[in-house]
Amino acid sequence: MAPITSEVVKSEQAVTPYRLDVPQVLKASSALVGHIKSELKRKEVQAGKKDLLAVDEDGSSTADPEPIWLVLTTKKHIVDKKRLKPGKIALPHTLNKPGISICLITVDPQRSFKDAIAHPSFPPEIASQIRVLGISKLKERTKSFEERRRLLDQYDLFMADDRVIPTLPKLLGKIFFDSSKRPMPVSLEGYKPKENGKRVKSTKTAESRRIAEPKEVAREIEKAMSSARVHLSPSVTTAVKVGYSNFPANQISENIQAVVDGMTEKFISKGWRNVKAVHIKGPNTIAFPLWMADELWVEEEDVIEDDQAENAKQIASQKGTKRKGRENDEVEGAKKKKTKLLSDEGFSKEMSERREKLRKAKREARDDAEGAVVKTTSTVVKKDGSKKTKIKKSKVVEAAA
Repeated sequence: MAPITSEVVKSEQAVTPYRLDVPQVLKASSALVGHIKSELKRKEVQAGKKDLLAVDEDGSSTADPEPIWLVLTTKKHIVDKKRLKPGKIALPHTLNKPGISICLITVDPQRSFKDAIAHPSFPPEIASQIRVLGISKLKERTKSFEERRRLLDQYDLFMADDRVIPTLPKLLGKIFFDSSKRPMPVSLEGYKPKENGKRVKSTKTAESRRIAEPKEVAREIEKAMSSARVHLSPSVTTAVKVGYSNFPANQISENIQAVVDGMTEKFISKGWRNVKAVHIKGPNTIAFPLWMADELWVEEEDVIEDDQAENAKQIASQKGTKRKGRENDEVEGAKKKKTKLLSDEGFSKEMSERREKLRKAKREARDDAEGAVVKTTSTVVKKDGSKKTKIKKSKVVEAAA
């Protein structure tokens, strides 16, 4: 009965919708690479001339290849907040060119890491590419914006010990963490002992400055060099670089499968159930679809019945009505307050006279703005012999020419 059971399991895995179709991925990769190359040729023909600096002696192109991105869309946010520490996924085909320069940022003292890299057991071809920079030296070299930019342009790849990653955003600034050279974390601390089945946390003593064996350090650096960098943010779309336009289609296809497997296993909660779509694209191309989900929900509990949906709509409409009524009450209250302030009730005699003078001055200013005003003064003698002066105002309207 065992062979029959294994055959049933294999048949279920073959028909499951939560996996990439390998032939479709290879077909899309070759189509995207062909499209990018044809677009470059079309632009050369339209320009009417070739860029001699971008062509080698044998006629092959030496221009920088265009990157190819895997765009993974999820049904819910991958993380709740933005993480400055990038993740990494091992790739079967590295994205880095041979002979690149690497800056390794470590804890103090940096001399112990330099000795580990200079050890005979450390691969010499990798040791020649690495420059060790302790955290104290980094502070001295990144005091100004110009120094940070100079350091960014000096190396092709940056790596940092896990223990110094939290301090790097303040030291390196926006110019590093908004670029494609954000330091990739590597574990250089070595083996951590276990107590009751759990790793013991490092303390701020000499033990926290321990370093792994040279072979382990070399293994971590090689792993980081052959990994894809994953930037996590509170969104439903994540882009990961999986290759370049000069890669063969089969290498791009294998990198895509490795990134999708790594994302669903390590970073995306609920795995494939939370994946909505998978595409690949170039910088200036449309997105080529690789996989699309049939369901727009993650769990069955997320789906509600029609009567529940109607109740939710009614509750939302009632909330909107209450909000509108509250806004109308606030407007009416403001009008009443304004009307009350225009009257002189509740003010002292001195304050009322002052407000009356101010209103009178405003009326005169308004009349002067509307037209010329002529004042006529007349004196009236009362029966008791007292005199009263009357001022009469009249507007002068100019006749049309």
